[in-house]
Amino acid sequence: MSTHLLTLLETLPGSYSGPTRPEDAPYGLVGSGEGTLAAHLAQTLVASSLTRSGTQFVLSSPDAAALATDYADLASVAGAQVRRVATGGTPEEIDTLVPGGPLATYHFAQFVAHATGHSEDAQAADALIADLAARCAPHVTENNPARDLAWSLWGRTPLLLAAPDADALPHAWQQLLARTGKTLSVPLIGDPLPLVTGAFEAQHEKGDAKVAVILGDADDTLLLAREVLESRIDEIIHVPSPDGAVGYPAQLALWYFGAWVAAYLAERYGASAADQPVLGRAQGVMSGEDREQARLAAPRDDLRRTNVVKDWADDQDLDDVELDEDGDDEE
Repeated sequence: MSTHLLTLLETLPGSYSGPTRPEDAPYGLVGSGEGTLAAHLAQTLVASSLTRSGTQFVLSSPDAAALATDYADLASVAGAQVRRVATGGTPEEIDTLVPGGPLATYHFAQFVAHATGHSEDAQAADALIADLAARCAPHVTENNPARDLAWSLWGRTPLLLAAPDADALPHAWQQLLARTGKTLSVPLIGDPLPLVTGAFEAQHEKGDAKVAVILGDADDTLLLAREVLESRIDEIIHVPSPDGAVGYPAQLALWYFGAWVAAYLAERYGASAADQPVLGRAQGVMSGEDREQARLAAPRDDLRRTNVVKDWADDQDLDDVELDEDGDDEE
């Protein structure tokens, strides 16, 4: 478990220290690399697009600098002023520098909120995540909603669903659960009804060890999808917007809650919530470093299957479960 990440999560509310002055409208917004998710979340404030006038925001990181430069050049030639926000790079390519890492999304998104004249939304988002920090912090050992949800997801494959106007949330949680929680999840994007009615019919056992997570407010389609899934998978969990919030504050708060859940899920698996070293090396290759020196292949020791029965035995009395020499439970 990364205590450093937990400290960063606990102190994240109100930590944005970038510009707060609105830029000239109209606005365009694109993201690449570390800025992609923030641009998706901020679409409740400004549509993802290239603009021919006003201000073009380009959110990026060094591993996607070439694409960010292309976006900036296109917007500049079209007549817009460009504001490049990045986690690193050369000074001439950056107007605003934000902290990198898994929590960069917060700083990117809050920059966009302030720069597009939505400072009240940015402040509302900070208030929501401050309340979540108080309820999800490590010292909260009882009724900690993030730790409780991590327990429900442990050992299962989460299926992530949201209404069309919140489709950034499955994207956000998939990234968080993978990067921080070291867990594969499956976002169900688009019309969920064909997916949930057909995905488990050929192989009914595929519904085992699956948990659906409905993020944000559920519309009529999601409620119907939930009814279908109730007889096909293990469990369905609804994670509503905190305090009835809507729009950008709700989405940033649910991203933040997902970061806590992912951190505690890594804890449940006995894994570090910190970034894998191979991620930094892969990003380095994309930034132009020597690929042959990156060592992207996993060691043979990493090519292993998790002994699920042993993991459960750490928390339950399984003295009556006999294991064969390969660690499998005997029928």
